[in-house]
Amino acid sequence: MAYPGIGVGTWAWGNQLLWAYSPAADTELEVSFRQAVAGGLTFFDTADSYGTGRFNGRSEALLGRFAAALPPADRDRLCLATKLAPFPWRLGRRGFDRALIASTRRLGGRIDRVQLHWSTSRYAPWQEGPLLQGLADRLASGEIAQLGLSNFGPRRLRQLHGQLAARGVKVASLQVQLSLLARGPLASGGVADVCRELGVQLIAYSPLALGLLARPDPLQALPAKGPRRWLFQRLGPLLGPLLQLMGELAAPREATLAAVALNWCRAHGAMPIPGLRRPEQVDVALQALRWRLEPAECEALDAVAASIAGTMPANPFQSS
Repeated sequence: MAYPGIGVGTWAWGNQLLWAYSPAADTELEVSFRQAVAGGLTFFDTADSYGTGRFNGRSEALLGRFAAALPPADRDRLCLATKLAPFPWRLGRRGFDRALIASTRRLGGRIDRVQLHWSTSRYAPWQEGPLLQGLADRLASGEIAQLGLSNFGPRRLRQLHGQLAARGVKVASLQVQLSLLARGPLASGGVADVCRELGVQLIAYSPLALGLLARPDPLQALPAKGPRRWLFQRLGPLLGPLLQLMGELAAPREATLAAVALNWCRAHGAMPIPGLRRPEQVDVALQALRWRLEPAECEALDAVAASIAGTMPANPFQSS
């Protein structure tokens, strides 16, 4: 199996609830962005719903600003991908028109891949088809370059892939929550298998499980407050054997636990998109590109992860 690369997630750029974002961090974010590009990371993922409160849209705006400041040759190497949210008021085949205009403006006039952020099949199945067909119209007309999906399961992915293929539209990628603590997509007949069958790029978001897989002891230096603190307190006590094995695999490579977690995703055919906010996090991602897990190591990680009683909360918008 070919090893995918590593991309960059920008969920934290503007998010105060989970990541305590402050505009004072923007300079460090830009330094990290430039370091990632210089190191060969070219896929950057954002969304029009990223950013809490008054910072709504901040992630797209920062990414667009940083990309626009690059030399043209460097900007042309990038794939800037955003996700449009199927909010209840976005209806019909033209329901994303305003959102697409706003995202294009924030991203500096160019979007390389537009993704439907989540499936509405569980609560408003009639909404999803027209919105997706509207994006396919934009792809067919050349207004957008690539079309992707996010939070779709194997059955729905297969259905939509067939519908779009019938009109000559390709699904470029699918994002799902995937990590050693969220292994559902790897089940037999799961979405990873369907992506391989259909030639759809599989992208793993939250590959570090919101940071749980990046620390030898998640109960030390807990997040100050909020949902991440609760998650660390709930799952942290269960992770000892897994983190110990990850440390044993990392040590001879002079690597980190996070690098092991990223390479586990790559070994399963998915491109991880960790959130990178600081230069040292970029260093970890770049270092992870220099080595691969052996099949036996990956199997050992799978076995230990499968024995853990707790897992990451499932995304409520993930379809079947």
